[in-house]
Amino acid sequence: MSDSTPRRTPAPGRARKRAIREHAARAGVAYSEAARQLESVGLRPGETLSRYGRTIYPIGFDPHRQLLVERRERRSFAERVSDSRRAAILPHGRARHLVERFPPSRGRTGSGVGSLYHGEGREELLAMLYIVVVAESPGLLPEVGDLAWIAELAEDTALDTACADIDREARRLLDQEPTALWSRIQRALATAERSVDGQVRQEAIRQTALLGTMMTPRLGHAGEPYVGGLPVAGARQILDALLIVADDGHAPGTRVRLLPPPHHGESATIIGARWGRSGPPVGYLVWLDGATASLSAGPDDLIVLADQETIPR
Repeated sequence: MSDSTPRRTPAPGRARKRAIREHAARAGVAYSEAARQLESVGLRPGETLSRYGRTIYPIGFDPHRQLLVERRERRSFAERVSDSRRAAILPHGRARHLVERFPPSRGRTGSGVGSLYHGEGREELLAMLYIVVVAESPGLLPEVGDLAWIAELAEDTALDTACADIDREARRLLDQEPTALWSRIQRALATAERSVDGQVRQEAIRQTALLGTMMTPRLGHAGEPYVGGLPVAGARQILDALLIVADDGHAPGTRVRLLPPPHHGESATIIGARWGRSGPPVGYLVWLDGATASLSAGPDDLIVLADQETIPR
């Protein structure tokens, strides 16, 4: 073929139809709905409304975290079984499993977002949350035998399904004020310390000592006293990511752009999710690039940027 032969280019109509089909498949909606979304909000290739799809491990700006996530995906079957067995032990085993499964990460430079999934004492706080749930809502606790059997499957999502109610309730506890949460934890630990189950009693005694340490005043660099407090933000983000595994949505760290004015088109990072009694997030907490505070957004207010998942699923 000579250089003067005209090259064929995809017809605009054909390219548009392909984009609609790809978006429909990605978002899990009908072709007509996908076409409406593309036209109404100006979605670019690979983007989707935050109401659709799932991002569990967002591609961020922390190579170390991505290495940890990818390494975890390459575990041997024996390693998976060992981890699942630990994840089936409530409260402390599952708490440690979640902290390792969703490691800390750093926000994008210049975005104003600091560390995510971070905070000293995340494992301890998660264990305390499970103790509160067991004390206040014992009916949500899965049968120990069932958890042990499921653990042998070496599948995180199988255990997530069995623990879905207790995980969601633990996340709900983090929506209250830290002082109220502290009081509920203290009451639950006091109840657990009187348990006839020796293992529960010993764990409660251990967690009570840890809570006391976490809430004991310390001296800062300038010699002023301060209380470190509970690592609520980090624990909340871990549970947000966990619930998204089963119910879809977009975990903290996901990059988005906003639709509604006055921030139309501005880029932001999801730093948290808002949950109902069931289903995917009913809203998100986002941090605009360079902002000094967060703002709330609905699932239809955010466009998830393309290629956000570290490990395609």
